[in-house]
Amino acid sequence: MGPIWMTLLLVSTLGFFSWSAFRRLRQVGIGVPDPRFAWTGDQIADRTKTLLIYAFGQKKMPNYTLAGFAHVGIFIAFQVLLLNSLMLWGRGFDPSFDFWGLLSTDHMFGKLYSFAKELAAFAAIVGSIAFLYLRWAKRGNDSGDPKEVKNKPRMTLGHKVGDYVFTEPVAILFIIITMMLADFLYVGGSLALDSATTGEAIHAGWWEPFGGIVAQFLGGASTTTIKAVQHAGFWWHAAFVLIFLNILPYTKHFHVLTVIPNVFAYDQRPNALPKVEDLEGKVEREESLGINRLSDLTYKHIMDLYTCTECGRCSDNCPAYITGKKLSPKHLTLAIRDHLYATEKDMFGKDALVAEPSDGPAEPPRASDAEEAIHTFPEAPEGAYFVGETVVDLVPNILHPDVIWSCTSCRACEEQCPVMISYVDKIVMMRREEVMMKNEFPGELQGAFNGIETNGNPWNLSAMDRGDWADGLDIPTLSDKPDAEVLYWVGCAASYDDRAKKVARAVSKLLKKARVDFAILGTEETCTGDPARRAGNEYLFQMLAEQNIETLNGYEASKKTIITACPHCFNTIGNEYGDFGGDYDVVHHSDFLNGLLVAGKLVPSKPVREKVVYHDSCYLGRYNQVYDSPRQILESIEGLELTEVEYWNKKRGLCCGAGGAQMWMEEHGEERVNNKRTLQLLNTGATTVASGCPFCMTMLTDGLKAQEKEEEVSQRDIAEILADAIELDEIEATPVAAE
Repeated sequence: MGPIWMTLLLVSTLGFFSWSAFRRLRQVGIGVPDPRFAWTGDQIADRTKTLLIYAFGQKKMPNYTLAGFAHVGIFIAFQVLLLNSLMLWGRGFDPSFDFWGLLSTDHMFGKLYSFAKELAAFAAIVGSIAFLYLRWAKRGNDSGDPKEVKNKPRMTLGHKVGDYVFTEPVAILFIIITMMLADFLYVGGSLALDSATTGEAIHAGWWEPFGGIVAQFLGGASTTTIKAVQHAGFWWHAAFVLIFLNILPYTKHFHVLTVIPNVFAYDQRPNALPKVEDLEGKVEREESLGINRLSDLTYKHIMDLYTCTECGRCSDNCPAYITGKKLSPKHLTLAIRDHLYATEKDMFGKDALVAEPSDGPAEPPRASDAEEAIHTFPEAPEGAYFVGETVVDLVPNILHPDVIWSCTSCRACEEQCPVMISYVDKIVMMRREEVMMKNEFPGELQGAFNGIETNGNPWNLSAMDRGDWADGLDIPTLSDKPDAEVLYWVGCAASYDDRAKKVARAVSKLLKKARVDFAILGTEETCTGDPARRAGNEYLFQMLAEQNIETLNGYEASKKTIITACPHCFNTIGNEYGDFGGDYDVVHHSDFLNGLLVAGKLVPSKPVREKVVYHDSCYLGRYNQVYDSPRQILESIEGLELTEVEYWNKKRGLCCGAGGAQMWMEEHGEERVNNKRTLQLLNTGATTVASGCPFCMTMLTDGLKAQEKEEEVSQRDIAEILADAIELDEIEATPVAAE
């Protein structure tokens, strides 16, 4: 086909790509190693499995039906056609090259590959047309209007003005379509040329369906015309694969190359925030405690920036974004990524070959004060994301402070992201810098911080009153009964909030009814530190964690089962205390009570005639995958009708708005998150809203009041509903040991 031309093509395109790859890898190098990544045998096995499921298996893509399957078709096509591209480049030097007979259609394997290749190319064309339809006809709205509670969210495509008409994403789609069509032209031209050369009729086997159609159209054409078509198909496909490769590092399609390493390096513990090692030493040395500038990002964080597909699934499911807050997970990633790209000269100097940092110009004024610095992202909240060509503090120069303080840490963004990008850890690490290094945070948090530090609870109520909720229940403390098999960790809410106290009493009565050998810590219990940690006060969290772990280890709690009715306590003790020397068996009360039902130790005997909708707590569901036990408890009760919110249930359940320390902050934006969630629940026609979290209970109760439905619809914990279905009048005062 032309050895000289093929050599020039390969050398020029691969040379330029090598230079582009070097630039991107060099910017990864400004980050720091991620301590959560290790090359142990178990990690490698788990990461490989995840890679096969989520990257190659495209598990999350069908979450958005049309766009998902369109992407799957294109992805498979590129995997299958890679071998074909290598063969075409080889044919540039030897027209008969077919991998030494491996891909020859004289053999069954070659026929099967040819058939798979043609089907894959056709799937890529169909998938690309589907994306054009979404971009042009539906303008990215794959599933409905996100402002409508009853519908699925839309997929926010693109991030530049005019992105729906004919810009880079659309051009890429046309390149893909023409690449696939070019391969059909090459196959058809080759078949027609063989026919013209031998004088025999065109014969296209079952393994060349689309190429065969092209060959039939070329039947009777002159040899010159056929050769022209064949050469056009060959060079267009062979060249544009390489051109496409060179486009990738400069567009959102860079994820084609980075998705494999990014998924492989995913955070294996997304339910636990990274620990700040040597916290006091870093404070004294004035070192970064989280993320302040680009150089504080980890290698994985920077790979996240490269891998973002700009699909918008994260923002579509973000409670902050869909209620009008400044936070959009997608645009947070894009703003930091664009800042990374824009500061390349500032980092490495004017000569791109010289990888030495320059001092750069003086820091600009805060971008939040410069209107001309605002990005023109059509879906981004105005005045939230900024540009900057010099390395500056990300907050407030690149991200408005409200961006990081709007996050509820619900992980809906991470659940939906098809390429395993993390968001919550970045946001909390930016909060750490604001709180501990700059002393800049929402003023409402100061009261919570003071209360937690002084009295061990964010309401700053007396620590001596922590056990008063149990008056009259004859519940022992661990100091009185250190050999109890089960520890009931009550939590701050159930210890102090009058409404949550009723849940604690219901749980205790059910445990006593089942004759569970349990005790509480009483005044020895204190806040787990979850609100402080999510708010960025890592110092306060570590102080509480060490105090609690000392108390628990003093009672050999690692040999006991710890029950919590608060998903936040459950997650913190079970998933985060291990980094500080506390390894415990922690169970949420929904799992424990369901186990008692299955074992026959609790038997519902009274009907509860209510239509109930269950609200999934983020820290119970997305953080710890507890979805079934609460529902199984409700389903075990006679007369109870369990219903679900359309779309927004289980792993897609909308946050109540209290997580990420939002419980103690003033909420801004067009709509309150708890009101939006309440409307979703009310739309089911339920007469009772069930939950398994005291924070959710508070937020949903307020939501019902805001809708003036508190008299018609009740908000109850699953333990309270179960207690109604079980005869609890006569409970033994002294429980016997659990089996």
